[in-house]
Amino acid sequence: MATSIPMPGIIPESPAAISDNHPPGAVRTCDTTGLPVCLTAQRFVKLHAVIAVVALLAGGVAALLIGLTRWPAVHLLDAVWYYRLTTFHGLNMLIFWILFMEVAILYFVATSLLNSRLFSGKLAWVAFGLMLVGAGMVDYSILTGQADVMMTSYVPLRANPAFYLGIILVAVGTLLGVFNFFATLYLARRDRTYAGSVPLVVFGATAAAIIAVVTLLHGAIVMIPTFLWSVGLMSQPDPGWYRLVWWGLGHQSQQVNVCAMVSVWYFLGTITTGAKPINQAVCRGAFVLYIFFINLASAHHLLVDPGQGASWKIWNTSYAMYLAVLASMIHGFTVPASVEVAMRRRGFGRGLFGWLAAAPWKNPGFSAFFLSLVIFGFGGGITGVTLGTQQINILAHNTLRIPGHFHMTVVGGTTLAFMGLCYYVVPLVFQREYYARGIARIQPYIFGVGITLMALGMSFAGSYGVPRRHWDVEFTGAQFSVGFDSGAHLMLGLLGVGACLAFLGLLTFILLTVAAVFFGKSNAGRAMTEWSPAPAKADVAAGMSAPAGAHDHRSPGTVVLTLIFLLAFAIYYFANWKALADVWHVR
Repeated sequence: MATSIPMPGIIPESPAAISDNHPPGAVRTCDTTGLPVCLTAQRFVKLHAVIAVVALLAGGVAALLIGLTRWPAVHLLDAVWYYRLTTFHGLNMLIFWILFMEVAILYFVATSLLNSRLFSGKLAWVAFGLMLVGAGMVDYSILTGQADVMMTSYVPLRANPAFYLGIILVAVGTLLGVFNFFATLYLARRDRTYAGSVPLVVFGATAAAIIAVVTLLHGAIVMIPTFLWSVGLMSQPDPGWYRLVWWGLGHQSQQVNVCAMVSVWYFLGTITTGAKPINQAVCRGAFVLYIFFINLASAHHLLVDPGQGASWKIWNTSYAMYLAVLASMIHGFTVPASVEVAMRRRGFGRGLFGWLAAAPWKNPGFSAFFLSLVIFGFGGGITGVTLGTQQINILAHNTLRIPGHFHMTVVGGTTLAFMGLCYYVVPLVFQREYYARGIARIQPYIFGVGITLMALGMSFAGSYGVPRRHWDVEFTGAQFSVGFDSGAHLMLGLLGVGACLAFLGLLTFILLTVAAVFFGKSNAGRAMTEWSPAPAKADVAAGMSAPAGAHDHRSPGTVVLTLIFLLAFAIYYFANWKALADVWHVR
């Protein structure tokens, strides 16, 4: 069947499978991409994606209410519900939305991209059931006031045992889903359903799965004794030990996101522009760096804790961690460079940025992926490395600068990339078309601008010392004159406005997706309706033809963007050292 979407680098180098391990009637061929779709895997991709979007909506509603509370002019919630919804927001957005979506991604890439059946449908049901029941137990415990412990749930704070048990069930269910993924990889290799190396997207998803195993094992190690303590079968865990191990779950969850997000970047770059990774070996090496070194960044949450020594803190956050930073910088270059090379080969070679101007910006899959790349790199990457430096961290720890950073990474980066992926998951897997395509085309911009404004408001308010978690920054009723000046209030207002705009973008995405999934026009038996035509060969007469030698890997525009990034990074980094020096004046 004809393929209407270019897929270089997504499918194995030899598309013709050596063998077929699908039972009769258990596979269909995608009418758009020509890829095989395991019907068992398709069922679980749908189930996990639906629950992921439900968690996204729940966490998004909580985010709006929290944002309006942090805005002093509104200050919507009382203290009890502020902290309760902060717990609810954190678990649903960082854990449930992300993990359900990532398991869906693992099932898709292991089956469709490798032409293999899913290892076990029964195991997938058990894994999904555990995750669903666990998430329900956690959310019920929080909303009924039995787990007002924040997402970190630091001991000696104690929640209802159902809260801890729910997290354990989610972790175990996810581990089973990851095992199903690894077993499917084994089947594909054993049955020789593909030739050559696995595609880069599958390689990246495998790296994410490996990190997920380490992350979830940290969760089990810390949550099982805490659960036993909550039911009276063990003494209270040591708070220092708890914090150290918990961040192996809390921070590394974001690192699973990073690997999955980068894999989605490569996938969407290919499916929207025909981009092909410019150097497979370098890209795969960057994923390997993630596996070995990205977990070290967890230490930056403990930089003000007295339990660890300075040498441990500096090594983890200022030396070895940079190997993971190197991996992100490699991907941050190779992803846009692959798009630039693909666009120049199509004839869009005028100047440094003619390829970028001609990119399919009306395709929400492309715009979401590219905005995710920019927000994650410039916003999350620069702030993350800087605030994770042991000496500089003392300026920002437990201020709003920290959530300003991770909203750039997890929300502006991962969530926006996953939204872009959904614009292809729904028509390709659910076989349903989106309504209101004009609105869908602007949705990534609404969400991206909103989350950027919100994160900038957080970051600059944190620079004034606004605390990270405190319900009332005015400290109403305090016996001493406290509070912040007009600059902090301006930034908190920007936070609130950004939160409203981001929620509008999120709600638009959810309404469009739900309408498509349940009521959209079926495209079974035909190719999906393209979001925008693939970039055609540019008009030679218009001066847009590719220069001689366009079939090489030169990407001057990306090089310039990289230099701009490095300059912004240097300015921000040394500005923070200057701010640190100003804390203690030496005469």
